[in-house]
Amino acid sequence: MKQEEPIVDMIIRFTDIINGLKGFDRKFTNGELVSKMLRSLSEDWNSLRMLIENTKDVNTYLLEELYGTLMAYELNNVETKEKTRRSKEEMKEPPKRQIALKLINDEGSSNTNMSDEELEDLVLLVKK
Repeated sequence: MKQEEPIVDMIIRFTDIINGLKGFDRKFTNGELVSKMLRSLSEDWNSLRMLIENTKDVNTYLLEELYGTLMAYELNNVETKEKTRRSKEEMKEPPKRQIALKLINDEGSSNTNMSDEELEDLVLLVKK
């Protein structure tokens, strides 16, 4: 299995190889196919591989059940990785800074020279 390859692509490639070998009159038992499929998984799948090998009888475990288990594991694993990635990005994002402006009223100047429109524009500018 290639690194970061979707399991569906791996299953399709595995099936093509097995069908090609069947064309040369090579017969496989279900246990052999399950074992070969488990051995061909990448290191990212070690935990699931060990779980299946230790809890299931590989000789009686159906290849279709294995496919379903692998697809479900991948779907769950992708969602978990996505959540982890999002939380890491949120942690890296610097906090937004807020700026406060202090109004200084000089004795010599007053706001009475401003019209109401100019004062509203100034308020909108400060809010932005």
